[in-house]
Amino acid sequence: MNYTHLTKEERDKLAVLRSRGWKLRDIADKLGRNIGTLSRELKRNKAHGIYLPHKAQERAKQRETEEHKCKRLKTYALQHDIERLIMEGWSPEIIAGRLKEENEDKAVISHEAIYQWLYSSMPHLIGYLPRAHKERYPKHHSRRKGQRIPDRVSIKDRPESVETRKEPGDWEADLVVSNASKKALQVCAERTSRLTRIKKLENKTAVQSREALENILKGYPKQLRRSITYDNGLENIEHGKLNEAIGTRSYFCEPYHSWEKGTVENTNGLIRRFLPKKTDFAKISEERIAEIELWLNNRPRKCLGFKTPAEVFNRFVALAP
Repeated sequence: MNYTHLTKEERDKLAVLRSRGWKLRDIADKLGRNIGTLSRELKRNKAHGIYLPHKAQERAKQRETEEHKCKRLKTYALQHDIERLIMEGWSPEIIAGRLKEENEDKAVISHEAIYQWLYSSMPHLIGYLPRAHKERYPKHHSRRKGQRIPDRVSIKDRPESVETRKEPGDWEADLVVSNASKKALQVCAERTSRLTRIKKLENKTAVQSREALENILKGYPKQLRRSITYDNGLENIEHGKLNEAIGTRSYFCEPYHSWEKGTVENTNGLIRRFLPKKTDFAKISEERIAEIELWLNNRPRKCLGFKTPAEVFNRFVALAP
């Protein structure tokens, strides 16, 4: 049996016949409808004991519109997994990228769909996002113009050895920012060993970022500082000066694809366990930052065969000419 929704004319007739005292069963026979259908219609759309057909029609159209909207996350299992990862500090970009990597033969969710689900249905998770904006910018929000990163080389042009992590010495850099002060943390993670270095910045300027990275990397052998992958933040506009100083090469993620430098993004999530988003970095001592760095580098990693980043990287240092 095919089911069809009540039409506007049927709703009008239902209202008229009810006002005349007709029994519901007689109205159902008159309209050729199931009595249960009419009973549900009255219960659903009565207001203060009165059935208004034009209001019932408006509500029906609204329900139909909402039912035909595309559900962003179609299964409760997927919603549960994404909620867990968000709470663990993963960004929507990282989650979408990881799902794509793990399900190459299946359609997976996009990071934009995850953002829309969070802001429409899960506002309590917004605080776990990297930026934690209470409201989303419009999709085509105009961003800062005038300054662009000079001599920018896309991540798509990185050598295969960087992609496959076959050689040590390729790093990823990012800032962890404080919502409570101008201070930030410059984080640098080596892709093969996952060794992490952290340095506190007085402010989030390009000069401070470049100087911190130079201080972090200049002490390592040349073979262990081949390249650095960045996002497109303006704190990275002095990458060319850094390359001249320490002999590295620069690569940049595609716009709004920060998940492409997943090693440092995952590391940032681990750092946030100790320094949540509302932490004032001005009150965090250098000793505390050193403790966090030590914990990261001496924590066994499954991807390293349960060796620590420090063990793997120190072996590279020992083998360097």
